[in-house]
Formats: sequence, C-alpha cells, structure tokens
Amino acid sequence: MGYRADVHVHQAALRDALADDVRRGLRDRPKSLPPKYFYDAAGSALFERITRLPEYYLTRAEHALLHAHGRVILGEARPEEIVELGPGSPAKFRRLLATANGTPVRRYVPIDVDGGVLEGSARALLREHPELDVHAVVADFERHLDRLPPATGRRLIAFLGSTIGNLDATARQRLLVELRAHLGDDDRVLVGMDLVKNLAALEAAYDDAEGVTAEFNRNILRVVNRELRADFTPEAFRHVTRWNDANSRIEMHLAADHRQTATIKDLGMTVEVEPGETIWTESCHKFTRVSAEAMLAAAGLSLVSWHTDGTYALAVGAAR
Repeated sequence: MGYRADVHVHQAALRDALADDVRRGLRDRPKSLPPKYFYDAAGSALFERITRLPEYYLTRAEHALLHAHGRVILGEARPEEIVELGPGSPAKFRRLLATANGTPVRRYVPIDVDGGVLEGSARALLREHPELDVHAVVADFERHLDRLPPATGRRLIAFLGSTIGNLDATARQRLLVELRAHLGDDDRVLVGMDLVKNLAALEAAYDDAEGVTAEFNRNILRVVNRELRADFTPEAFRHVTRWNDANSRIEMHLAADHRQTATIKDLGMTVEVEPGETIWTESCHKFTRVSAEAMLAAAGLSLVSWHTDGTYALAVGAAR
C-alpha cells in the first residue's frame, strides 16, 4: 500500500508541446488554441469557481449521478482497480469509493500531466484510505495510454467531467480505441457526458452572468504570454459562445475588439488578429444516448448501462 508515480512527461516537454500547438494553431484559419492550456494555477482556480456557479450544472449533475448510481456501477463491474483519466483532484474517485459497499477496490491509477497535483491529491487520499495503493502516471492521456501499468485485477477506467466532449470526433475515436485495448473481458469503462438539451441552459453554462467563464477563457492568452514571452492583451478580447447545431457542440471563442498585433518572442512569431476575428479555444460536444452508443460501438465497445437525470449521463461500456 502507498504511493508511487511513473513520470513520462516533464516541464520541458510540456512547454515544447505548447510551443508546437501555438505555432500551428495561430497560423490556422480559423485561429485556435487547445483548451488544455486554460489550466495553470489561475485557470484551475477559475474553473473551480465555474463549477460552483448556478448556471454550470455539469459538475453537480455528475456528482449526483455518481452518488445515486455508483453502488450499482461498482456492483456490476466489481473493479479491483480504478484508472482515472485527467482527474486533477480525486474528488470523483472519492464519490465512487464512498459507494463501494464491499467492492474490492484496492488500487487507484490516476493519469494526469501535473505530477505535483497528483502527488498532493494522492497523499491526502491515502490519509483517508490507507488501505489503497495509488500508482500515479504523470503523462498526457491523449498520447501516453500505452504507459498505463499492467492491470492487477478487474479494471474500471473512468473518464469523467464531460472531458470527452472537449475532443473532436477523430480524437474521441482514437482515445476510445486505445481504451478498448486496455480492457479485458471483465473490465469496464465509465464515461461522463453532457447531453443535448435546451439551448438557453447550454449557453448560460458557458457564458455566466458573473463573467467567470470569460476570465477563464482569456486566461489561455495569459498562459501563452507567460510561457512563450508573448504580448497579447487578453482584456482586448471578448468571450464569445456559439452553438454549432450540425456538430452538437458549444464553441468558445475569443473575439478581437480591434486589430491587434502580438509578438511571441520565444517562437520568433508575429500574430495579426483582425477586428472581430476569433481564436477558437474550446469545443464542448453534447450527446444523446443514440450518438453515445454509436460512438462506443465504432471503437469496439458496447453500452452496458446508461444512468441519466435527463441533462447528463454516465455511460458504462465494455469490450465487444
């Protein structure tokens, strides 16, 4: 029992990845930046505020579903270990564990890029549950799933927080296919996903009255400024949300109030942004049971159970 970590990414590699993404994304049309760069310390704190806003129902809905259905999910899967992709903190794992009711969960395997957060969270978790074995993997789950340690028994892989909705169709398919390769006959995957619903509720969740989401969106430019010695003026960009009906997704953009020229010194790059031009920062795809089942099937997974309150869903899949 105790804590160990396998480290597969370091700060230099993360900075190189940021440089590549910025170089490519800000030369594209439309310009774009990946949403994973929201989450420095300031961005993570802003997101915690977002989860407590009245408009942002997703976190409350998922936690309520884990509380209500966790015992059934764990009772059917009977995992001896739970792997969690991109957990940040182990709050969702704690909610699952609280419903275990005799299910023999012995090992927790979180995979995330922030080794410091993983270790701090794991130490706190072990103080509450000293019987656990925590085997952290400091890695990017989109690139390093092959670095997961071998299973020690029946496995449940949890991908919660509606993070699957931030991936485009190609990336979702690639990730789910990789997850399928890590599932044995008795293993399960648990995916949290937001559902298609009333447009007003969706738009409010990503454009709150207090403007917290707007600051969270602008924070991506602050990260670029700090890490790559750029000189964007985040306050000169408006937070814009759009519903893309054809692709069932909310899009977040930063729209320039006026023509701007930014220099990114570490890349030797100048970026021109025209008035009204946007930088696309996040897509939040929404699902139905039909689209979720089709997505899983395309990756070689079958939908075993579906737990929903009508706004959000927990889908349990198994290898076909």
